[in-house]
Amino acid sequence: MIHLVLGGARSGKSRFAESVAQGISDTNKNKEITYIATATAGDDEMRARIAHHQASRPDEWQLIEETLYLSTRLADLAPGSVVIIECLTLWLTNWLCSENEQSWLIEKQAFLESLKHSQAEVILVSNEVGSGIVPLGELSREFVDQAGWLNQSVAAIADEVTLVVAGFPVSVKSSR
Repeated sequence: MIHLVLGGARSGKSRFAESVAQGISDTNKNKEITYIATATAGDDEMRARIAHHQASRPDEWQLIEETLYLSTRLADLAPGSVVIIECLTLWLTNWLCSENEQSWLIEKQAFLESLKHSQAEVILVSNEVGSGIVPLGELSREFVDQAGWLNQSVAAIADEVTLVVAGFPVSVKSSR
């Protein structure tokens, strides 16, 4: 099962994704949950955001920090694992800031292939950034374009897609 959770900043998407993962775990005899975090603590504000997320997660959840190579981490998961990957747009930012676009395109394809073949229960969190104005700067426009294409690619192979707005989940795609 692949579940993409989209939303704006502070929309409640992380809390929703965590509740989905906990529900899957509870239904499957308290199966272990792995949280793959893509954020980098580049400044005090981001360190505070990361600390907030860490404090809100149960201590028994496993944590993997991976800023670039999600395809490898996803391929390493055991069948039936429950995993949250947060956040795809931070992962994209890491790649765009690495200034290695060719490697980004290769890793993106590898990640999508790993996702298609994964036998894990995967919940992905991503920002929906395409509803705002077109940014003025080249890098900002590249980010919005790449995020939109990434979200579309993941949504196309996902079983479930949920948009979280003001703390409320809205089903966009459902396999049920």
